[in-house]
Amino acid sequence: MELLGLHHVSILTGKAEKNYDFFTNVLGMRLVKKTVNQDNPQSYHLFYADAEGTPGTEVTYFDIPGLGRTYPGTTDISTVSLRVPTTESLHYWKQRFEELGIDHDEMTNQAGRNALAFRDYEGTRLMLVADNGEKGVRAGVPWKREDIEEKHAIIGLGPVTLTVAEAKLTADILTNVMGFRHVKSYNSMKVYATGEGGSGAEVHIVEEPGVPKARLGRGGVHHVAFRVPNEQEYRYWLERLKQARIPHSGEVERYYFKAIYFREPNGILFELSTDTPGFATDEPKETMGEKLALPPFLEPRRAEIEANLRPLDI
Repeated sequence: MELLGLHHVSILTGKAEKNYDFFTNVLGMRLVKKTVNQDNPQSYHLFYADAEGTPGTEVTYFDIPGLGRTYPGTTDISTVSLRVPTTESLHYWKQRFEELGIDHDEMTNQAGRNALAFRDYEGTRLMLVADNGEKGVRAGVPWKREDIEEKHAIIGLGPVTLTVAEAKLTADILTNVMGFRHVKSYNSMKVYATGEGGSGAEVHIVEEPGVPKARLGRGGVHHVAFRVPNEQEYRYWLERLKQARIPHSGEVERYYFKAIYFREPNGILFELSTDTPGFATDEPKETMGEKLALPPFLEPRRAEIEANLRPLDI
């Protein structure tokens, strides 16, 4: 049984309103779920994705007002990338970033793909990567907006980069436990893939021994999740982690998916998440993200939760 690829990444924000503006009005992604942090229902959890909320296209944010800055280092998900169709798309986005005053670098080559690194207003280290017809995990469905050309729209998650003190420790977990395979090395980076491979199924590892650990704050990436196709295979991964004697969370019901959390040996938080049942399970696909959604186990507390949430003007 294989993991299919990346499921989502979860990041921290100190200001959900500006975060919403950036991901919807600048990047053109869809807010597919406005809910709460299930472990702390007094704060919001926002999910951005493609038009349909497809697994493998999701960037989620925990809202923590007043959060301090991130200090990069090791034990760090140091870059999150987003897929666009072509190199022409990168030129389109570079021009858009310049027009909107978005901090960005020049175009580069990242492990064999054309790429454009940029930052949001909180310093989240993001990158656009061009598919250019590459085979692999299927892309998502563009969210149509009048101000963004559909042929250049963001269509899913690309590789995540992990910066660690000892690359072999992380690589061993990826290959010997999680079934990833080493596909290439690029400069100081090692590239691992799962499932059908391609941009939506890769983890890139950079080793920086002797560098202090990152301190997570606003714009920092909390965890990365990988796709499990269904609940049957989810049971397999629970047992596999147990047999490998890897401490983990056990079964966690998130309602929109089931999750398992564990830390790889360098300390980065991994999650295994099911593709099913998805975000349209409690609201019509056409209106996802427009209202505060609560899973059934929190719905009886809606009045209390809404009273304790700060107003969110989005």
